[in-house]
Amino acid sequence: MEFIEWYPKGYGVAFKVKRKILEKRSEYQKIEIYETEGFGRLLAIDGTVQLVTKGEKSYHEPLVHPALLAHPNPEKVLVIGGGDGGTIREVLRHKKVKEAIMVEIDKMVIEIASEFIGIDEGLLRKMLKNECKRAKLIIGDGVKFLKENKGFDVIIVDSTDPVGPAEMLFSEEFYRDAYEALKNPGIYVTQAGSVYLFTDELTGAYKRMKKVFDRVYYYSFPVIGYASPWAFLVGVKGELDFKKIDVKRAEQLKLEYYDPKNHETLFQMPKYIREELQRL
Repeated sequence: MEFIEWYPKGYGVAFKVKRKILEKRSEYQKIEIYETEGFGRLLAIDGTVQLVTKGEKSYHEPLVHPALLAHPNPEKVLVIGGGDGGTIREVLRHKKVKEAIMVEIDKMVIEIASEFIGIDEGLLRKMLKNECKRAKLIIGDGVKFLKENKGFDVIIVDSTDPVGPAEMLFSEEFYRDAYEALKNPGIYVTQAGSVYLFTDELTGAYKRMKKVFDRVYYYSFPVIGYASPWAFLVGVKGELDFKKIDVKRAEQLKLEYYDPKNHETLFQMPKYIREELQRL
């Protein structure tokens, strides 16, 4: 038995699976969980791989830690999406974070991830019960929340792929709302899809971000379960330099995939894509 996610151009990522554990349809999407042969449990939403438990940190670490280590004092952090709990878990590893707010539209994703995936170290259950001192969960529309709330040091968007339902999260209007919601200095970071297979989406999002943020950076990382390399985009408000991070602070984190001492390797994009982005 296999689970295959098909990307554009006939390219796919496949896992051999032992069994299907769960399939449910929420108000918003289809949620599936499989037991794979070699990568633990697989969470899929609308047929797309969100994570495998043996390897999920290869996504959550590069999404979270470069931004929080580049910011001098990331006390207040907003996470939009991230219902599996991996992103908020990594955010709270930073002692400087005093308040983290996670806005997820689909409560069922959180409940299923908490019960069947368990990468969050029990955090999601505490957040569902409002028992976590540093983290708050809001079930709601992240786009609407961003329009109505301000004062964040770092904003992290952990969404599905930059096509279909998530397209609004890659719009110029959304970026402007994010810019206004950030303090100065502030950092906005989002995943941006497969470098090779979502190239047009990556370059389009980069171009729109450049209209809004004071500085825009792009980087990539090989993610287990995704069509790697996977792209990330960063928008900066103020004079902050995303290529400089606090390596001493990073030593406390004990990371497995992202290596702060080699932070510069994040920016090694394929030559033709780097040149295309630099022309924009």
